Parts: sequence; structure tokens; C-alpha cells
Amino acid sequence: QVQLVESGGGLVQAGGSLRLSCAASGRSLSSLSVGWFRQAPGKEREFVGRISRFGSSTFYSESVKGRFTVSRDNAQNTVFLQMNSLKPEDTAVYYCAAFSGLVGLSTPRSADYWGQGTQVTVSS
Repeated sequence: QVQLVESGGGLVQAGGSLRLSCAASGRSLSSLSVGWFRQAPGKEREFVGRISRFGSSTFYSESVKGRFTVSRDNAQNTVFLQMNSLKPEDTAVYYCAAFSGLVGLSTPRSADYWGQGTQVTVSS
């Protein structure tokens, strides 16, 4: 069993930056792929970015590519989401999720573990 806890959300002006953390307990994250998702009010949860097991590769949605970076520190058992050049449309609750499988890694229903989410609000 894995428990995930996100932190680092907050209110930031457009063009600013935030770094979200996803800290795990109960099991090492190193053998799991970890993704970040977000959900704005009235919208479905959408994929943001992910990092593979052991951190060998990353993948991003088109809407955040070039602005957001996912990284991991296996010693801290933590995955990070660095968000730069934030836009008002990035406003959402951000969730991290861990996947024990190898397919469907951009799909919320394929995730095995979820954090509780952290609010990110970008003002214009």
C-alpha cells in the first residue's frame, strides 16, 4: 500500500512558478510510474505529466509541455512537479498518482494510488 501526500500549492500571479511535491510512504516509489493530474471546477480530471519507473523518461500533455517538469528523488521517496510560466487556465486541484502497471499511464482510471490533491490558483 502506498500513501501519497501532495504539497506546495497556493496562489500565484500569471507568469510565476510553483513546485509541487508528492511524498510517498508505505512503499518505495522507485518501482512505480508517477503521474500528475489536475481537475478544474466542472471539468474532468486531466493528465498533466508523468515520470517513468526509475525516472528514465518523462511525458507531458501539450498544454504544459515546455513549462512544467516532472522529476523524482528516490532517496526522499518524492516526486516533484515544477511549474513555470503559469497561466490562469492552469488553475485546478493537482493530484499525483502512482501506477504499478505499464499501460494507461495517462489515464486516471489506471492509477492504483492517489493523493488528496493540492489547490493551485493562478491570478491574471
